[in-house]
Amino acid sequence: MKKPPLNPAWRRLQQFTAARIALGRTGASLPTQALLEFGLAHAQARDAVHQPFDSDTLALQLEAELFNTLTVQSAAVDRPTYLRRPDLGRQLNAASRELLREQRRKGADLALVIGDGLSSKAVYRQALPLITALDPYLRELGLTLAPVVLAHQARVALSDEIGELLQAKMVVMLIGERPGLSSPDSLGAYLTWQPHRERLMSERNCVSNIRPEGLDYPQAAFKLAWLLEQAFQRRLTGIALKDESDNPALHGRITPRLAK
Repeated sequence: MKKPPLNPAWRRLQQFTAARIALGRTGASLPTQALLEFGLAHAQARDAVHQPFDSDTLALQLEAELFNTLTVQSAAVDRPTYLRRPDLGRQLNAASRELLREQRRKGADLALVIGDGLSSKAVYRQALPLITALDPYLRELGLTLAPVVLAHQARVALSDEIGELLQAKMVVMLIGERPGLSSPDSLGAYLTWQPHRERLMSERNCVSNIRPEGLDYPQAAFKLAWLLEQAFQRRLTGIALKDESDNPALHGRITPRLAK
């Protein structure tokens, strides 16, 4: 069957998005090529969810960049449990809780947590380049850093307990986002001022879709640095802290926390 020509207006829009638009049709169905591509994207999304988190390799890479690391585990003992019991992914197991208690005397301004979330692939690809891009801003802001915590079977709220146990003033959780059919490797960053286990989602800020095809590392690092600067100045995060880092008047500048 002859494929109907694509409307030029749709062809122009296709160049701006990886979303599945203007796929065409063959009779009452999708063209074979589009159907095969959909199946591949779905398989990649499933792989991203189930791919194990190789925290040992990531820890070695971070330590090569002079970051100290700790590895912890949520109360979800394996991936099937993690997927069926989101509540267990929000709390540490007993051994990890004790490990972090031993570190509390070393309380710092900022705790960075890297959690596998729903895409270990995102963590593999994006976490280290993002932290490398963010590090100069952390130095400029004058923030002291707790050991980077690598968390298995982690949900976003797990960072609250980690930050509380480390007695950090603020925590940033880098976590693999739920895979989409055109983005199986997006990293999200969640910022929480004075983390503790009673925090609400409305008390966080989120920077999403961190990956070269979305919000690239330099842009994401500056946005995070700007939010950190404002959070330390205002002593809050969440709905009361609006992201104005795209304001051209800022010209990519941040203010060192100790410069006042």
